[in-house]
Amino acid sequence: MKILSIETSCDDAGIAVLEIKENKNSPEFRVLSNIIASQIEIGKKYGGVYPMMAKREHQKNLPIVLSKALKKAKISNQKPDINLIAVTSGPGLEPCLWTGINFAKELSLKLNAPIVPVNHIESHILVNFLENPPSYRASARQVKFPAIALVVSGGHTQLILVKKIGSYKILGETRDDAAGECFDKCAKLLGLGYPGGPIISKLAEKNRNPASIRLPRPMMYTKDYDFSFSGLKTAVLYYLQKNKKANKKEMAAEVQQAVIDVLIKKTIKAVKDFNAKSLILGGGVSANQELRKQFKEKLEKESPKTEFFVPKPDLSTDNGLMVAIAGYFNTLRHGSEQVKKTVGWKNISANGNLRIS
Repeated sequence: MKILSIETSCDDAGIAVLEIKENKNSPEFRVLSNIIASQIEIGKKYGGVYPMMAKREHQKNLPIVLSKALKKAKISNQKPDINLIAVTSGPGLEPCLWTGINFAKELSLKLNAPIVPVNHIESHILVNFLENPPSYRASARQVKFPAIALVVSGGHTQLILVKKIGSYKILGETRDDAAGECFDKCAKLLGLGYPGGPIISKLAEKNRNPASIRLPRPMMYTKDYDFSFSGLKTAVLYYLQKNKKANKKEMAAEVQQAVIDVLIKKTIKAVKDFNAKSLILGGGVSANQELRKQFKEKLEKESPKTEFFVPKPDLSTDNGLMVAIAGYFNTLRHGSEQVKKTVGWKNISANGNLRIS
């Protein structure tokens, strides 16, 4: 089976082609292509993502990305051998989501291939089930359940109990700014540009001074699993108003550490409370190397029997391959016949606020 997947939940347009060969023990995945058209340079120019502008870029980029993905996969552009189309239906920016969905519908008619809608958050979780990507051949990881998943990105910060693939419960989420949004806003206050996360991370690496700035860790010690990062952004604002010549390297390091401390504290609490056998990270912020390092160290110390799963950095950010993996597992869950019925795709629509549970 070959799956062609489409991801347009925000500003990155991703298309991947994934081939699956079923074996007795576990499926073998062949990553034939995984192409991304980034809008990061546009984001830098305008200081963020604007939905209608991102939509127009997707409309321009998707045909080009499809052609590149098919070419790399060595599949004929005239008669593509595709068995299933997976497309992100939410959550995300609805103008962007609709662009991907409409593109998938056109392909469905052309290829006579069924469409399966995919949840963006679930995709960030399930990409961890692919061993050694993006190698040509990869096997399915044996992730033990129950698992705790932390999906942390520009628009989402959620702690999710994963009972099994397809069975999820949101334990907690941000009440205001997500971690990625906090990084972006703090970077803007510091005059560092966009996107904030990678810039703050690089600047924090250069800081060699002992911490002279201390920022709050909002909600770190509350008994629930929720997050709040708007207060951290506000604290940065007030500090900069009083300290016009604040050291940007020290501030970047403290902002990063404050976010990491909160994420780790809440997540490890959930791991212990639910006796999780696995901890899964996903989302663009999980590409942060310091976050990965400290999570690994803390988990080994606090819950050494819990296995740690985190995707390679290029699969932490939005991409088509994660949608293909989720599409495959959705097919298994619902059955191939049920998925085939979705070839009459009138019921597939964008939902910017789609929940995973």
